[in-house]
Amino acid sequence: MYLYNVTLIVDEAAEQEWLEWMQDVHIPLVMATGKFLSNKLLKVVDSPNEGVTYCAQYLSETMAEYDEYQAVYAPALQQELNDKFKDRYVAFRTLMEYVD
Repeated sequence: MYLYNVTLIVDEAAEQEWLEWMQDVHIPLVMATGKFLSNKLLKVVDSPNEGVTYCAQYLSETMAEYDEYQAVYAPALQQELNDKFKDRYVAFRTLMEYVD
């Protein structure tokens, strides 16, 4: 199993709009790809960063599913995020493998 984690630092002024968009639009589109088993959206409560920090996490059963998501779906979904919230967020992505 693999956990795809997207950490986003969002400007405070854009937080509510971004949060609603993530919950109502973006996460459902990511899940509609069929490449992930589940997802979670978490808010970091002790972030040292300016802005508000969230982690969107997606569980993938295989590396092949994750790779296909990255090749086929991620570019357009990431571009949509950038188009809607340009200069109001920073994101970085990590992929982790479950040990147990």
